[in-house]
Amino acid sequence: MDVNEAHGGTGGTGSARRWHVGCSVALVAAFVLVILGAWGLREFEKGLDGDGQLDMPREHAGSVVEPLPGGVTARYEDGLRVTVGPPRPEGDGRTYRITITYENGSDETLEPGTGGYGDALDVRAGRPGDSSWTAADGTSDWLDFREAERLLGRPLAEDGKRDVPVRVTASRKGLPLTVEVRPPHRSYREAAYWQLTLG
Repeated sequence: MDVNEAHGGTGGTGSARRWHVGCSVALVAAFVLVILGAWGLREFEKGLDGDGQLDMPREHAGSVVEPLPGGVTARYEDGLRVTVGPPRPEGDGRTYRITITYENGSDETLEPGTGGYGDALDVRAGRPGDSSWTAADGTSDWLDFREAERLLGRPLAEDGKRDVPVRVTASRKGLPLTVEVRPPHRSYREAAYWQLTLG
């Protein structure tokens, strides 16, 4: 008598079951290896780019050509996050308040930089790609840039958060406004752009 027959013919079924289990384990292991490989490649690319690069989804590039709308956060590869809030009108109808929030998600103390015109933070009338002769028909004045400069000049600790209020006046309603953020970095920091509309 065949051994399989003596035990009810289960030998083939047990082998088939072990084969299916083995294949399943191999597929799971292959899937995990593919995921780990993709993650490793992404981290390698980040290392080549440098920590100062923007790490943004395609629909929100944060570039001159594709500026961010108010309320969207620019994320840098080293963990720094910067959010430019939408403009809020104040009582006189010409003045607007914008809050720029810096969040340090890196593993070291960062310096957001000094404020002022054209430095680590710039707020100006027009769209990001406008030059002086193609700027919007209108002007804006940054009322409290000295206060922004003072707040940005202080180091931001790991896991720290800081709101920088910005007040601007506009010569007309509907004026487009560009906010350009360039936090300093030991080697290079990519600029992030927002386009807002006042009024």
